Amino acid sequence: MFDRIKKDIQVVFERDPAAKSVLEVLFCYPGLHAIWLYRISNYLFKRGWVLVPRMICYFNRFLTGVDVHPGATIGEGLFIDHATGVVIGETCIIGNNVTLYQGVTLGGTGKEKGKRHPTIGNNVVVASGAKVLGSFTVGDNSKIGAGSVVLREVPPNSTVVGIPGKVVWHDGQKVGRTEEGIDLEHDDLPDPVAEMLLCMQRNMKRMEARIEQLEKELKQHES
Repeated sequence: MFDRIKKDIQVVFERDPAAKSVLEVLFCYPGLHAIWLYRISNYLFKRGWVLVPRMICYFNRFLTGVDVHPGATIGEGLFIDHATGVVIGETCIIGNNVTLYQGVTLGGTGKEKGKRHPTIGNNVVVASGAKVLGSFTVGDNSKIGAGSVVLREVPPNSTVVGIPGKVVWHDGQKVGRTEEGIDLEHDDLPDPVAEMLLCMQRNMKRMEARIEQLEKELKQHES
């Protein structure tokens, strides 16, 4: 247990440059408290308890702002930055070394039974306000841009942005774990709308150049 706590604290120092001391992390990081309370509720939930784990979940939400169902499956090295507004559904599966920022929802899309929440792979970063909804997999080493709404499966080593979320980068740049650790640069994302506008602008310039050339040829022919 103490080794696990030590690892949880180390994760905070690795991914948050604002962390200055162990005491600060122990007392002032609600994301860390949320993970510890979840583990207690999950332990009881797996042994057939229902009410007490849900009560711990409710207290967790009141204390930290994180609503994580005790039935969720969470791997090692989860970091929840700022914590406020994070929701993790009952059948959600989260891999190792995942980073969630404030306002993230890992939820379902209906009233169906069984697996109805997403599976998040290893080394995934889900940026502020992103919503991942449905029973599908977000592949290892992927990044979900801030404010995105992801409704379909995401292949490994991908970057997803937009509403609905679209894969805009795949195996084309270093994402996920690098030599320096997990890539947390979720602000360094391509803009698909801007790229489309630039493409249209380039096409218009080519058309204008072609029209100008045809006009010159026509004048020469007339002369």
